[in-house]
Amino acid sequence: MAQAHVPFDKRLKRIVRRHDRMQSSGAVKTVTSDGLIVARPRVYRPRFPLKGLLAIIVLGFLFKGAVYAALGTEEYAERVVALQQGSVMEQAGGWIMQADPATKFIAEGFGTVFAE
Repeated sequence: MAQAHVPFDKRLKRIVRRHDRMQSSGAVKTVTSDGLIVARPRVYRPRFPLKGLLAIIVLGFLFKGAVYAALGTEEYAERVVALQQGSVMEQAGGWIMQADPATKFIAEGFGTVFAE
């Protein structure tokens, strides 16, 4: 007699587990072709923050341009070379801080601000 309730108990546990997931993360309700409203647990899909990454890159270039304009071409190049001769982290920083066309373009805009 106890064996007859095993499929029912499994189904009941599955229903309770699904209901708990809908309670914790929300549910998406859809209407089927016969008009029945069906609720399914919302699937969590983390999104990569592209806007945040883009903002960090833009701010990095603005920082590089400001430093390039404030120090001047020769002093900036000397400091980048000094970074490239350091530890692994300093070498990575030296590679990132290399003067590229975008940095030089931004530095021209900052040049009027830092003009002496």
